[in-house]
Amino acid sequence: MNADPQPVDLGPAESNPAGHSATLLVLGIETSCDETAAAVVARDGAGRGRILSNVVRSQFDAHKIYGGVVPEIAARAHTECLDDIVAAALSEAGVGLADLDGIAAASGPGLIGGLIVGAMTGKALALAAGKPFLAVNHLEAHALTVGLTNHVNPPYLMLLVSGGHTQLLWVEGAGRYSRLATTIDDALGEAFDKTAKLLGLPMPGGPAVERAALSGDPKRFKLPRPMLGREDPHFSFAGLKTAVRHAAQAASKEAAGLTDQDISDLCASFQAAVCDSVADRVVRSLRRVSDRFAAGAPRPFVVAGGVAANAALRSALTQLAHQNGFQLYAPPIGLCTDNGAMIAWAGAERLHLGLIDGLGAPVKPRWPLDPDAAPAQGAGVKA
Repeated sequence: MNADPQPVDLGPAESNPAGHSATLLVLGIETSCDETAAAVVARDGAGRGRILSNVVRSQFDAHKIYGGVVPEIAARAHTECLDDIVAAALSEAGVGLADLDGIAAASGPGLIGGLIVGAMTGKALALAAGKPFLAVNHLEAHALTVGLTNHVNPPYLMLLVSGGHTQLLWVEGAGRYSRLATTIDDALGEAFDKTAKLLGLPMPGGPAVERAALSGDPKRFKLPRPMLGREDPHFSFAGLKTAVRHAAQAASKEAAGLTDQDISDLCASFQAAVCDSVADRVVRSLRRVSDRFAAGAPRPFVVAGGVAANAALRSALTQLAHQNGFQLYAPPIGLCTDNGAMIAWAGAERLHLGLIDGLGAPVKPRWPLDPDAAPAQGAGVKA
């Protein structure tokens, strides 16, 4: 069992000011893809959070021979170990079910088999313990994590970059999101994963590409910067992914196969193109929302999701935010990928607002944060 990341102590909880509720303890369950995770967090009356436990078991070894996540294997693995993961999270936090104020489970978007396992477990525990159940949107959990780790409260602009989603959202609070931009084809995490697979790098693809890029020349291969300079605010990565394939094929013909240096240079060139493209897309939204903040107020810009762990992208976005009068916030690396702490925190935020779900709440393989957003031309169902 992998208990990484370790519990994060954000310092002593502040005393509850008048009018605020007491500390809330919430168990969070995450099974939306190939991590089985559970965590307990505490939210005090002032809105500060502490991670009391955060237990994550990866299914990496079960899927690596297939080159990607197999939904049926993922669901079966969740079923086999989730009870133990929950028990470990409660034990590590030093609490029992009776001590909790609510139980949250990721209920979408994601792989439906895994979502059913987690949601049904959460509902069963809530029913048995007589506690409120909170059906958490996995994307909302990513969006709100900086409230737990950095004490950053909405409103803020957020870049959500993961294996299934690449979006810019205006975050006003739990349950209140406006989508400003989305990808019209591949998500950024998907582009990283497919680039890694093309170059024969291991899973998970994003970290493998980042590691290879460290020893590569980002200027060797001339790759496109999709959407660069366009007024259209959306993202596109399919063309970049195709360009990497063509460049790899050309380099392979020249040397009768790709060398390790070829692969590193391709990764570095790909990563540089990603950073340039994302920066160009982001700056337009930063300027668009600048006047939504009060004069002299801090202007947070948040990046979240698994790809937010990429150091090169973080560096580019930090510089971009500073140049435009914003400050970049991102969760710790260990909390960018899927984990139970973010589910528990989103549940605590929703519980604080009285946003409680019934035991009949459905799981939703597709669950946009802004269901009323106008469809982007060419965008798929995950947009």
